[in-house]
Amino acid sequence: MTSKQSNSALGPLLIGLAGHEISSEEHAWLRQPAVGGVVLFTRNFRDVSQLTTLTRDIRESAGRDLLICVDHEGGRVQRFRDGFTRLPPLSVLGRIHAESPALALDYAYRHARVMATELLLCGVDLSFAPVLDLGGRSQVIGDRAFAADSPTVIELARTYIAGMHDAGMAATGKHFPGHGSVEADSHTDDVCDPRAFTEIENNDLQPFRELSDTLDAVMMAHVLYPQVDPVAAGYSAYWIQTVLRQQLAYRGTVFSDDLGMFAAKVAGGLKARVEASLQAGCDAVLVCDPGDVRALMKAGEMPGMDSYRALERLKGRFTASRADVERVGEWRQWKMTIEQLEHS
Repeated sequence: MTSKQSNSALGPLLIGLAGHEISSEEHAWLRQPAVGGVVLFTRNFRDVSQLTTLTRDIRESAGRDLLICVDHEGGRVQRFRDGFTRLPPLSVLGRIHAESPALALDYAYRHARVMATELLLCGVDLSFAPVLDLGGRSQVIGDRAFAADSPTVIELARTYIAGMHDAGMAATGKHFPGHGSVEADSHTDDVCDPRAFTEIENNDLQPFRELSDTLDAVMMAHVLYPQVDPVAAGYSAYWIQTVLRQQLAYRGTVFSDDLGMFAAKVAGGLKARVEASLQAGCDAVLVCDPGDVRALMKAGEMPGMDSYRALERLKGRFTASRADVERVGEWRQWKMTIEQLEHS
């Protein structure tokens, strides 16, 4: 840690842990200055009490208020279930919107408020939500998308983000500049979108453009768009700095997607992927597999921190205390309604 950094400084690495409790090895990881947060998965969850204890222990072990994150969108991407509201996938809101836009917007707000509140009460700061990709083609996106057309995605996502914000949680739009129009799954395959920039701009990019002043964070796609740039989006200064930062005037935090995913490996070894992401303009990078974290720690030469204050700014975006969250109680009345949406 340099003299410019305080003991509370958050580095650009978001790491994964192995289980329900913190091991002695992981305790050492959490105290590394380059680590700014943790990404939790189903492997880290047994029940609400255990999760609440884990988030507290993470912060105590680190000696800093680390950013604790999860993918908790609903449907098949909901990491915590027992004791949590079963959230329907976002596509359910899109189907309702086709019949009753006003009702769909009401449900979108409630979905977001319930999701965010339940996580915050357990000490989880951030769900990587909402998905802004267009539905209809991608295997991995599928029913995670609100709809197949950008106007519906924009309308529902704007209300969903308002629900997250009112609960006290920052919102993360993903996967920039759009993963929904390619069939392959970046978790298991290289993904290439051959379209020209104009077609991407007129379709997939629209939700990010329209919501750029509302989003607190954006997550990059592990997708190559060869007609636009020879480098995959998460490693591309063109996509991050020219398009996102300059053309869309976006000022929030930029996350990489998990650098352990298959499509991320185009940039070389793990250390090279971390460096490429940060050099391209990502503020924080995800290394979610504990084996990958171990390898990175052994390699040494952790990324520097002098230019990385993005996670501290993101944590400061909303400052609701647990008592504040519990006091806003409407969400309790909505839990059953949200669970029944998928079958209505």
